Amino acid sequence: MRVDFKDYSRRMDKALEHLEEEFAAVRAGRANAKVLDRITVSYYGSETPLNGVASISTPDARTLVIQPWDTKLLKDIQKAIQISDMGINPQNDGRVIRLVFPQLTEERRKDLAKQVKKYSEEAKVAMRNIRRDGMDYVKKLKKNGEITEDEQKKAEKDLQDLLDKNIKRVDNALAAKEKELMSL
Repeated sequence: MRVDFKDYSRRMDKALEHLEEEFAAVRAGRANAKVLDRITVSYYGSETPLNGVASISTPDARTLVIQPWDTKLLKDIQKAIQISDMGINPQNDGRVIRLVFPQLTEERRKDLAKQVKKYSEEAKVAMRNIRRDGMDYVKKLKKNGEITEDEQKKAEKDLQDLLDKNIKRVDNALAAKEKELMSL
C-alpha cells in the first residue's frame, strides 16, 4: 500500500503561500501596493479592503497614490493607514492620499531582515507540525495493521523528504527577500 501525502503537501504549499504574503507586506524601500493589502476601511458599515474602495497606483518607485472612489472615505483611509504598523504618514490633499516611502536606513533594513527571518521560522515550524501530523497518521496505519513496517519506514522517509524540499523553498524565499531588503 502506498501512503498518500497530497494533503500534507498541499498544506505545506499553503504555509509557503502565507509566508510569501507576509513577505509581500514587508516594505523594502520601494512603493508596493501589496503593503496595503491588510488595511481595511469601514464602508457602509462593513470592513472592506482598501483596494475595494479605491484605486491604488505607483507614479514612481517610492510613492503610492490612493484615489478613493468616494471622497468621503479620505479621512477613514488616512486614519486606517495611520493606525496600521506601516510607519508611513499619509498625505491627504482632499482628492487623493499620497504615501511617500522614505529610503530605508541600515538599521531599519536590519530590523526588517530580522522580521522576515521570524516569518520564515514560523513557516518552518508550521511545516514541521504538518510533518508530525503525517508521521502520526503513518504510525496509526501501522498500528491498525494497514501497512507493514517497511512501508512505514518508506512513508516516514517520504514525509521527511517532502519537509526538506519545502524547507529549502522557504530558505530560498528568505534569501531572495533578504537580498531585496539589503540592496540599496
